[in-house]
Amino acid sequence: MAGIVIGVDSSTQSTKALAVDTATGEVLGEGRAAHTVTGSGGARESDPRQWWQALQDAVAGTGCAGRAEALAIGGQQHGLVALDADGVPVHPALLWNDTRSAGQAAALVDELGREDWARRTGSVPNASFTVAKWAWLRDHGLTGRVAAVRLPHEYLTERLTGRPAAERSDASGTGWWGEHGWDRGVLDLVGLDEALLPPLAEPGTAAGETTGPFGGLRPGIPVALGAGDNAAAALGLGLGGGTGAVHGQPALSLGTSGTVYAVTRGRPADPTGTVAGFAAAHGDWLPLACTLNCTLAVDRFATLLGRDRQAVEPGGEAVVLPFLDGERTPALPHAAGLVHGLRHDTTPGQLLQAAYDGAAYALLAALDLVLAAGSETAGDAPLLLIGGGARGRAWQDTVRRLSGRAVQVPAAGELVALGAAAQAAGLLTGEHPAEVARRWDTAAGPVLDPVEKDEAAAARIAAVLAAGAPLLGA
Repeated sequence: MAGIVIGVDSSTQSTKALAVDTATGEVLGEGRAAHTVTGSGGARESDPRQWWQALQDAVAGTGCAGRAEALAIGGQQHGLVALDADGVPVHPALLWNDTRSAGQAAALVDELGREDWARRTGSVPNASFTVAKWAWLRDHGLTGRVAAVRLPHEYLTERLTGRPAAERSDASGTGWWGEHGWDRGVLDLVGLDEALLPPLAEPGTAAGETTGPFGGLRPGIPVALGAGDNAAAALGLGLGGGTGAVHGQPALSLGTSGTVYAVTRGRPADPTGTVAGFAAAHGDWLPLACTLNCTLAVDRFATLLGRDRQAVEPGGEAVVLPFLDGERTPALPHAAGLVHGLRHDTTPGQLLQAAYDGAAYALLAALDLVLAAGSETAGDAPLLLIGGGARGRAWQDTVRRLSGRAVQVPAAGELVALGAAAQAAGLLTGEHPAEVARRWDTAAGPVLDPVEKDEAAAARIAAVLAAGAPLLGA
């Protein structure tokens, strides 16, 4: 069983790669390369070719590329990569947090209705979904030279193997994938020819083999299908099927965006649009709620207040809704931030704590909805706290206080890349990738006891959110 696999996380800001021992899960090497994101207002774009260079640089940075026996890529969801007949990007990729397509998303929802969208695709599309981005390109006359449409991790996997392939977890974030394949009715609605999409592959199969020495890889090693970033992180936590299957344990990720999800056996279909009915990478489902404003928004408040991000203070009744980039949950794509309830005795530390509260509240409010959508209950399992903010004491304390739940902070880092590595290892061993991750004990970490839930703070935030909807851009 001994060998080396490489897992890659191609995210919004950078590419990370981990070289992992298939027998023990030990990380043998790490590589990283940065990306550039451009755009102002609602625009967020990147040149996909920089992802390809960053992938090679990060893989080479592990120091283990020449000994790797398999590889897989987890990638940012929803992004739209439009290629010409030669495989060259027609224009920069529209990223998941590009909100220019909010009008198209609303029009699409009106066209079919929320119930029909949820029934057909599991989700009600918003500005983040690929289907809305394609409609935006179409409406702006930018689809004429497009010969292929790919998601970010599909684009990279195809460059490694020379073969197009789609898989269910990332496909479920497009808005044109149903439980049994591409939804031709939705494709017709937005004028997208199915021939422009990659063929759907079965979970657990290989996308192909490397066709060159990219980043020092040996040609001919198998490349797994990969996954959307959240589905890869779920694999990295050992959530899902296989021996000792784990269903219903929620995970809350604190990064540029915030997400809360669980792997469930039930297929989610939430017509309110709060819960996205995503698929897990290897069977099962991944109901998920996502916010656009999380750690970066709170850090911005810390900067404005001239304080360290951990320098929060208890007390005070100010409410901060830090929706600095528009918001997805709740659905306020044109929102700005809102500060309410300032008094003479409000301290900067209390105001910073209110920013943490506002960012965490939207995620925690969706937690029960996520579990209900997948017909699961969390029971006594602790909330898994992951992402860049998970190590911060202020974030840990805020989540415990607003949730009233025990919190577990896995010691393992780079869970998207680790989940991709587990997927690559599964190609070699025949195991379910989540089973590989459980064998590696990836979720191990300290468990923080629950504290009494701060119902008063939650009630204040809910009241301001409801009363301030017109100011927020609802």
